[in-house]
Amino acid sequence: MKKLIHFVPQYFLNPIHPIKVSLIGAGGNGSQMLSALARINHALIEMGGLGLNVTIYDPDTVESTNVGRQLFTVGEIGMNKAECLVSRFNRMYGTAWRAYPSKYKMNDSPNIIITCVDNIETRKEIGKYFRKKNLTAKHFNKNKGNYSYGYNEHYLFYWLDLGNAQKTGQAVLGANRIPQPESEKYETIEYLPCATEQFRLNKSMERDSGPSCSMAEALSKQDLFVNSVLVQTAGSMLWSLLTDVAIDTRGFYINLDTYRTAPIPIKQEDLQLIPKTIQNK
Repeated sequence: MKKLIHFVPQYFLNPIHPIKVSLIGAGGNGSQMLSALARINHALIEMGGLGLNVTIYDPDTVESTNVGRQLFTVGEIGMNKAECLVSRFNRMYGTAWRAYPSKYKMNDSPNIIITCVDNIETRKEIGKYFRKKNLTAKHFNKNKGNYSYGYNEHYLFYWLDLGNAQKTGQAVLGANRIPQPESEKYETIEYLPCATEQFRLNKSMERDSGPSCSMAEALSKQDLFVNSVLVQTAGSMLWSLLTDVAIDTRGFYINLDTYRTAPIPIKQEDLQLIPKTIQNK
């Protein structure tokens, strides 16, 4: 049996613009992820690439309980989280990334969406938006009388979703249609299931994400290092996506009680998770 893999889009191998990333959420996972993206961007440029163009969204302000567990300082209490982080990393790396102190703008056009949110409804909204953007590459060719696809700097290729409980977490990478090259050695897959297709999301899964009154109460909801362990592993997966020709893993689970990480391998059954209405478009 041939090994099943997913080839990354040709555009990623030779982009004509910095790859556009929309980061949604600037809290425990989001603040750590922006740090990882800054390192990835710097490394890509040092390797001769164009790097990343990141926009981060979060309407929340820094609270005292965020200091220490998230990447904020005492002097930033009361300021918007997204604006604090972007300002800091722009100074550190000389980037010109943008921040919006608001919820995600659905008229954005990134190549990759990364969600670091703690509620189900936002994931559902992003899931609908993500699969809707799958159709943006489809254009009717009047001369040939059929549809053709343009996978370029305007196409939304991937959605990476991160989520965690107190000592466990997961990352799931979903992909819109990405044409795969013919291969005698491998079996290829052009779609990857996203988080809203991987899991049955419902209100019972949603954890209490309200404000904590103290650092001790905050740590009773999330372990001190669960965010950093989750994001460092997800950052490594994202680095592979941007620098390798193909991937064979589309996510992972972590457990800090057992100190184990379990990959989510790409399988043929993944296509069964994706609605036929999407695949047939």
